[in-house]
Amino acid sequence: MNIQSEELRTFVAVVEAGTLSAAAEVLEQTTSGVSRALSRLEEKLGASLLTRTTRRMELTEEGEAFLEQARAILAAMEQAEETVRMRTRKPVGKLRVDAAVPFMLHCIVPHVGAFREAYPDIELELTTNDRFIDLVEQRADIAIRIGELQDSTLHARPLSSARLNIVASPAYLSRHAAPESVEALEQHPLIGFSQPEILNHWPLRHQAGDRYQTRPALRASSGETIRHLALQGQGIACLSSFMTDADIAAGRLVRLLDQYDSGFRQKISAVYYHNTQLSRRISCFLDFLQCKL
Repeated sequence: MNIQSEELRTFVAVVEAGTLSAAAEVLEQTTSGVSRALSRLEEKLGASLLTRTTRRMELTEEGEAFLEQARAILAAMEQAEETVRMRTRKPVGKLRVDAAVPFMLHCIVPHVGAFREAYPDIELELTTNDRFIDLVEQRADIAIRIGELQDSTLHARPLSSARLNIVASPAYLSRHAAPESVEALEQHPLIGFSQPEILNHWPLRHQAGDRYQTRPALRASSGETIRHLALQGQGIACLSSFMTDADIAAGRLVRLLDQYDSGFRQKISAVYYHNTQLSRRISCFLDFLQCKL
């Protein structure tokens, strides 16, 4: 039967990407080339692995059984290849990293110089989005995501977690007495997110539970915009510690209602597709970043 590893990679890529054209983008091949490789594999196996529709492809029963084995074979091959590569050469090539604006500015950009010095042959390409993106559509190799993960087709690596700080500027507190209870927040202008609404549920213990649903008087789509509004004295905000710890240490922001903190922490994770050619670059970047968080 003589099945080739590239045929296995093509099959797995089509399943994970959902369409031939999307898989072709991931594999940096033509759509027709991907289609031919998939057809050759099915011919060698004597079975149809995918049913094709105008919009997506779905696994057949045989395809589901074969997918698990194909992934296991590729993983074993990759592990063997990586063991040799790590001994013989440094990682080389482009690595596209996407993150929300605040995380990019506060947690990645300050360390880019050190990363480039450690790995001069990795060419970083940084993009920012304040929403969850499609890696294939945005041509990203890694996406840093804050909060709970939903994608089941992506590999995920936990990196850290972040406390949420309730903060206001000294200028604001000079005009308004600091709230002494969670309920007292209703007497203050609050700065929140335009979406998703769950970000406006602050991790504060009160009579009704440990999440306090706020009614922001001022909303923005980006955490970095909210941070600047808080710095300008426009109200009280709830933001991740990685965005506000430096401001608090410098006295630009003041943390409020610490005694009511519910202990909630935002998860910080990296998500990516399993790709043999990229895996060394991904692991180098994530190992480096995790040490900085």
